[in-house]
Amino acid sequence: MPSRRTSKPTLFIIGGAEDRVGRASLLRRFVKLSGGRSARMVIIPTASSFQAEVVAAYTEVFERFGVTQISVVNPSSRDPRGRDAEVEALDAATGVFISGGNQLVLSQYFAGTPLGAALHRAHERGAVIGGTSAGASIMSEFMIALGQDGAVPLQRSSGVSQGLGLIKGVVIDQHFAERARYGRLMAVIARSPGLLGIGIDEDTAIEVTAGRFTVHGRSTAFVIDCSSAVTDAPDARRYAPLLVSGAVVHALPAGSTFDLATRRLAGFVEHHPDTVIVAETAKPEAEPTGALRP
Repeated sequence: MPSRRTSKPTLFIIGGAEDRVGRASLLRRFVKLSGGRSARMVIIPTASSFQAEVVAAYTEVFERFGVTQISVVNPSSRDPRGRDAEVEALDAATGVFISGGNQLVLSQYFAGTPLGAALHRAHERGAVIGGTSAGASIMSEFMIALGQDGAVPLQRSSGVSQGLGLIKGVVIDQHFAERARYGRLMAVIARSPGLLGIGIDEDTAIEVTAGRFTVHGRSTAFVIDCSSAVTDAPDARRYAPLLVSGAVVHALPAGSTFDLATRRLAGFVEHHPDTVIVAETAKPEAEPTGALRP
């Protein structure tokens, strides 16, 4: 029977290589959001080449935090036959965690399938959908399926594939600073300026709820906005460095909150030695009646 949990739809998207053996603060937060000790957890190890090890590792962490109801959903094809029990597990879940590995496998086996539809239902009714590395990339409607790492954006150096579309209007990249993926994400967003690029460092997560996200973890989430940028992406030759001028880049450490609709910082927590200051960014002044927008 589907769960009736009615929390706000929440995504917990981790940039990869999250701590699982120490405090495991990101996974602890994910479990808390999913219902804590009463969570009904589903692990999806499908992207990994070491699926048994992945299931064992995350089961150990979730059990350490008191979770006792843990299921595994692990398709090996798009064939919907024989998937009823896995669909039922997703329909009953309060938390779903998608492991790292090869995001193209996730695209093949979940996007546009009954299991993918069950993930959407789970998200819409308030189950927390979490993912790390490949499990982060698959969250968006479009995802980087392959690409050349490096700081310089190059023409046609990356390929984009279908994701799950649990979050719209963005492309998510992971292991961002550690694997120097600034260039490939910038290149994708320069070619598609209606989208936002979100790059998430390792052991760092964004918690997405109600059109905003808040950053957790030890490093930074980056947002790349090319909506007002000038670029030669339509004309540049293959593998040429792209001209991208006027892009807006946000570097957001833990405690930062970003509004996806306005594309602006919405607030932050500033840490001082003896205190913590919670701040909200200034709201833009109302435009006079009849004002023209640029």
